[in-house]
Amino acid sequence: MRTELDEAVDAYFRTTGLSRHGGASMLLKSATLFSWAITSYALLVFWAPTWWTAIPLAVSLALAMAGIGFAVMHDGGHASYSDRRAINRWAARSLDLIGGSSFVWAYKHNVLHHTYTNVDGADDDIDFEPFMRLSPGQTRRWFHRFQWLYWPALLVFLPPKWTLVDDFVAVARGQVGGHPLPRLSRRDWVVLIAGKLCFALWAIVIPLLVVGPAAYLAGAALVSCALGVTLGVVFQLAHAVTCTSFFQPDASGRTPLPWAEHQLATTADFARSNPLLTWFVGGLNHQVEHHLFPRIGHRHYPALAEVVRQVCARHGIRPHDHPTLGGALFAHVRHLYRLGRPTPEAAGRPSSPQLIFDCAPNPGA
Repeated sequence: MRTELDEAVDAYFRTTGLSRHGGASMLLKSATLFSWAITSYALLVFWAPTWWTAIPLAVSLALAMAGIGFAVMHDGGHASYSDRRAINRWAARSLDLIGGSSFVWAYKHNVLHHTYTNVDGADDDIDFEPFMRLSPGQTRRWFHRFQWLYWPALLVFLPPKWTLVDDFVAVARGQVGGHPLPRLSRRDWVVLIAGKLCFALWAIVIPLLVVGPAAYLAGAALVSCALGVTLGVVFQLAHAVTCTSFFQPDASGRTPLPWAEHQLATTADFARSNPLLTWFVGGLNHQVEHHLFPRIGHRHYPALAEVVRQVCARHGIRPHDHPTLGGALFAHVRHLYRLGRPTPEAAGRPSSPQLIFDCAPNPGA
């Protein structure tokens, strides 16, 4: 099936004559997102005279930062932003400017998440233990019965945990998700340290000097809330929903499905017909297409979605797809509710090689 998908996508690009990468449109989009972020930051720190002007500016800054991560950094990290390696590298390093580490992210996301999607013990994106249970193979604790209620509160702590703790822990331990992290080169160390210092300067030092501790803490908390919820919701709606499958690796660390079928089983699209959402999240609502073709620029995902569905239809497979954002959000909350219940039969689908490709109540393999 993977060969057939590749041939169909190759035919699409031959027919259209389009580049597989972002093209000039990505430069315009990047300029728009960075202008949005810089303007929001400048107004928030140097102008906002009242709380009722500061609140929308803090939310605006958080959304702009999320947009940079979704659309610029993500494509750059996958080498799909441009056909030039250096441009992709600089696009990926936009993550270092907004607090993360492009080096750690590249291994955690590109290698582990895309290779071991929804695999217990390997995919770090579903590891929120002990606070949340996202996979049927994870240990259930008594408080997980309430996770469908408290999960947004946890997302608030995602940005500071990521920028101030996770990256440093990964480098210090030399591993991510139980897998060894590659050694950092001298350039990697320079980018990591310079990025963290740059983030500390614009995100902590300058605001503290300008607005003072109390106003800074309030503003930083609001930015963290809006950024964490935005990032968490977009990432979780793509994999931790009622229709996706989760797997346990065998003794050799392998999963039972071929690669393409595994991606289709563990990934879901949502709100594909919403062009504004697609623009903002960098095509990550077309997660099926992204996981099948991560090195293709996200501007092509809406068109590739139709190509993928034509090939899947010939194999009797319907990719997971929630038509609306609200429907996907409900599926995520329902997934959390099921995995939090104490009864085994209500704890979600078993981690087995069973193929479930349909979001309907009685899916067929």
